[in-house]
Amino acid sequence: MTKTALIVDDSNTMRMLVADVLRRAGFKTLEATTGLEALAHVGSEIHLVISDINMPGMDGITLVQRLRAVPAMRATPILMLTTETSGELKAKAKAVGATGWLTKPFDASQLQAVVARVCP
Repeated sequence: MTKTALIVDDSNTMRMLVADVLRRAGFKTLEATTGLEALAHVGSEIHLVISDINMPGMDGITLVQRLRAVPAMRATPILMLTTETSGELKAKAKAVGATGWLTKPFDASQLQAVVARVCP
């Protein structure tokens, strides 16, 4: 079974880079440029979400809260991939249900290792 990852980032380049790493790891990818677009994919079978924090309309923290409110998404790993390094933001993300935190720019092998750990 091929796993599906949802990549949420307002940067086309970042979505392409993350999608490339995930496809090489065997994932099918879905992409969204905003939190609202991401929520439209919730009916799909999603095994992993990777989201930015700072996006127009709905930030990544709010997206995690909204995803965790959906029964099918309660156990789905959600990784935050952002330029933010604030301990306060990390704590907020964890409190609402984020599984992990990676900072941009990211190393492809590091991303693959984290994904393999949270979504075996």
